[in-house]
Amino acid sequence: MTLLAQGTLLGARKGCGFQPIKLASEETHTVSRASSTDFSRKVGDATGKSLNHGHIFFRKFDTLSPVRRITLISLVGLRNGLVISNGSQRNQQHAVLAPVDRRAGAFQSFRFALRTALDKSVVSSRFFSYTPARREDEAEERKWSTPLAKQLADAISLTGPIPLASFMRMCLTSDIGGYYTGALGEGRDPFGRTGDFVTSPEVSQVFGELVGIWFVAEWMAQGRPSKGVELMEVGPGRGTLMDDILRTIRHFGLAKSIDAVYMVEASAQLRDTQKRLLCGPEAELTESKMGYHGVSKHGGVPIVWTETIQSIPKNPQSMPLIVAHEFFDALPIHTFQSVVVPPSPAPESSPVATVTTSRTRKPSGSSSSSLQWREMVVTPTPPGSTHESLGTPLSQRPQLPGGSGHVSPVPDFQLTISPGPTRHSQYLPDMFPRYRRLLKDLPQGGAIIEVCPDATLYATEFAARIGGSPKHPKSKPAGAALILDYGPGDGSIPVNSLRGIRQHQRVSPFAEPGLTDLSADVDFEAIAEAATMASDGVEVHGPVDQADFLLSMGIRERAQALAKTASTSEKRGETTPSVANDIERACQRLVDRGPNGMGKVYKALAILPENSGRRRPVGFGGEVVQ
Repeated sequence: MTLLAQGTLLGARKGCGFQPIKLASEETHTVSRASSTDFSRKVGDATGKSLNHGHIFFRKFDTLSPVRRITLISLVGLRNGLVISNGSQRNQQHAVLAPVDRRAGAFQSFRFALRTALDKSVVSSRFFSYTPARREDEAEERKWSTPLAKQLADAISLTGPIPLASFMRMCLTSDIGGYYTGALGEGRDPFGRTGDFVTSPEVSQVFGELVGIWFVAEWMAQGRPSKGVELMEVGPGRGTLMDDILRTIRHFGLAKSIDAVYMVEASAQLRDTQKRLLCGPEAELTESKMGYHGVSKHGGVPIVWTETIQSIPKNPQSMPLIVAHEFFDALPIHTFQSVVVPPSPAPESSPVATVTTSRTRKPSGSSSSSLQWREMVVTPTPPGSTHESLGTPLSQRPQLPGGSGHVSPVPDFQLTISPGPTRHSQYLPDMFPRYRRLLKDLPQGGAIIEVCPDATLYATEFAARIGGSPKHPKSKPAGAALILDYGPGDGSIPVNSLRGIRQHQRVSPFAEPGLTDLSADVDFEAIAEAATMASDGVEVHGPVDQADFLLSMGIRERAQALAKTASTSEKRGETTPSVANDIERACQRLVDRGPNGMGKVYKALAILPENSGRRRPVGFGGEVVQ
């Protein structure tokens, strides 16, 4: 394959259109796979004006994989107002630069296409193609449910079907219309009764109080250090949980040992909400390279907001106390299905060169195996689709509020199985032995697994901070991580667990992207395995049902004490008669063991310093160590 940037393929913006540039022969560059290229060139138009960011620079181009090569060329073109399209010359595939369609959403769609290029489901010699959207006077364009849906559809038209993980990531965190980012700018609040879902801290203050008590118990069991304690929360939501924790631990010595509180939050809107609750509505934050700094209204503890947990310094003498509540369920997942593949004939010689690196893998299951993993990828639904034609489950077709009788919108997208191996299908199912065992246990195919690489990364990060790692050793493991989320607690692999939530109702996860909350069951077994593999200095306890965890932490006793206080206030006329009953009902909801009850569906898992199982933590069958 040859990548060309010559002749009229480069254009400088002139007015509303693009004026072709005819480069002199000495300014024509051919970049082939066989060459080693290192050059820099600035392109200008015929009048000497240069393009914005017009530097084209390639270093060690021949060491890059084909996809990264085309992506590098694409990024240069994008910065210059150009996009990639397919072309051909002398029967060779090559990439050319063409003017970008700057109509509504096209530029952002192409930017997303480049971001997902490395996640492209099927890598072929054609790479990308770009067809400009039809003009309005040619045909009526398809109406998408949200701006983000159109952006996703345009991106898929550029790159082909995308992995489910890429779809989830854009739906939840896209700058344009993402559920937790862009969509919140419209005044939407996903939490609480007026939002889409209610979390345990929003149900009752007792939940956050007991989580705070759990950290106090771990601090006591690990020697009550007088300094070096770092309290961290990933995915803090409104900040309700941390507010209850800080309010609770003020009554214990742990509060004086905390050096700082770290809030890992990528959403600017949610960060402002958390700041108002934790620091006060008038509090001002200062900015540094790490993030934003404030002071807690609970005892003046420093609070630092950062976008990634990696931004928090690793101190070998620190004692990190980490909480992740309903965080892992929102991390993007990949879905794979095992299929029986007939043996393929030996490939014929091809004039197209192939780049081979030390990281190149054979498809999972080896070339002689009849079983391989295929990735489930996202594609747009056919125009004119209905719930019936798509087979949308009845449980995902709730009636819209208002008594109109109309059901929720028809999905914009659907899952299909990739016809061939993808980059992810070649290595993700090989991450853990239990995925590999499925190929042997189900030789007829049909096994389905959900894999969350981000969950493995976070579990690895938690374990390394608590128990140390070869890169960041600790002389003495210290700290604790408490993960509270929903998923199977018996070690089974989540299957078909992706769900969409809108206004407290189940809807299709592929309908109204950006307005629908997406989540999937947490694979606790994978988290436990990743943590123990990452550090020899940690051990894992659980998962246990949330009901068992909260009951052993004393939720009934705490609820009774609050209800008694409320009853006393009621007699004084300070509260309404329903307050005491509301407290008891809320706590009962948290420990409900019904089929869909929070006490059964939600689980708790703890990562602690390794002690050969001599001490079990409170809430997991252990007792408080004085």
